Amino acid sequence: VARWEHKTRALSRAFGSPRAACYCLGAVILLLNCVRSHCFTEAMKSQPKLEGLDCHWAYYSGLAILAVGTLFVVSSFLALGFTGTFLGDYFGILMEAKVTSFPFSVLDNPMYWGSTAIYLGWSLMHASPAGLLLTAVVAISYTIAVLYEGPFTEEIYRQKQKRTKNK
Repeated sequence: VARWEHKTRALSRAFGSPRAACYCLGAVILLLNCVRSHCFTEAMKSQPKLEGLDCHWAYYSGLAILAVGTLFVVSSFLALGFTGTFLGDYFGILMEAKVTSFPFSVLDNPMYWGSTAIYLGWSLMHASPAGLLLTAVVAISYTIAVLYEGPFTEEIYRQKQKRTKNK
């Protein structure tokens, strides 16, 4: 959707501005994340627990991983803002410079890997083999997203830099 918007600007025209379109897409992404998290939790609750993980050390390890993941997600959002988090650059809403402060100083794509850590921690806390499998699906999905999104976003900012130099 974001690449289609970047190419056509159709959402920006339909919503009257790039910012309005980005906020609407962000709202849809947040809603879908809620649905995904609900389905993830329901899948874990409906499946048997893994006996070897149904212990205190796994629960507290999961809690720690979930906390670190939450730290990465929240700090990423605070560093990028709403439009930076929800593909604003595809709408032409560009940041002044690449964010290199925490958590980006520690990890590339901290929003994706933080989200994955949240699911991993949640799975360990619930001793859920289904949750672990679904976490792997989330990780694979984010890995594919990074392969497509990373180079495309870099190109958007390369073009911005080229335009700035030509002025």
